[in-house]
Amino acid sequence: MLYIVSTPIGNLDDLSIRQAKTLISSDIILAEDTRSAAILLKACAANFKFQITNFKLISYYKEKEFEKLPEVIEYLKEGKNVSLICESGTPLISDPGYLLVKTCIKKNIPFTVIPGPSAVISSMVLSGFDPSKFMFLGFLPKRENEKLKLFKKLLSIKEIFPEMSFVFYESPKRINETLHYINKMGWNPDVVICREITKKFEEVIRGKAEDLMNKQYKGEITIIVK
Repeated sequence: MLYIVSTPIGNLDDLSIRQAKTLISSDIILAEDTRSAAILLKACAANFKFQITNFKLISYYKEKEFEKLPEVIEYLKEGKNVSLICESGTPLISDPGYLLVKTCIKKNIPFTVIPGPSAVISSMVLSGFDPSKFMFLGFLPKRENEKLKLFKKLLSIKEIFPEMSFVFYESPKRINETLHYINKMGWNPDVVICREITKKFEEVIRGKAEDLMNKQYKGEITIIVK
């Protein structure tokens, strides 16, 4: 059985007992980052007094997903309990796992989700915008022409759905460039930047794109544009 296990997005106290039980009872754990996985497993033991059993930890990141797929499918066919975790949050959501899930569906291999914290949902709630109408875009394209094409499409969507908000992840290195493009489009939307959600230095910054440009931003960032 494949378990797609959500993990805390920053605060290890958000680890649920169901997540911990699932991980501790796994035969195989597929981890996007094995170092983060080791910290998480220690938290499972410390928070819930679980004893860590023998399991196989496999490095499983996006660039290696295709290569590792046959091995993982074989484990599942053997009846092994396999858990998939990403560095933080829910696998598949801008993280590895999509190819594995599609293959499981094709081969009739059962899988389920162990839910947990979400940076997307948390950011949308913190934004103050209508949380019933939003579109998640993952990470924006890095190339300028692709990014501008995307923003033009979003403008078209706004004409049909004026109340729609757009949520995406962005790197601290590229956020000012992205805000510049948004401002250059003549869109002038309301923008909310959520950084380090659930962590010690959590911060929510609100304003127009032109007011938020040319500043220093650090940490993990989610942007909401309306």
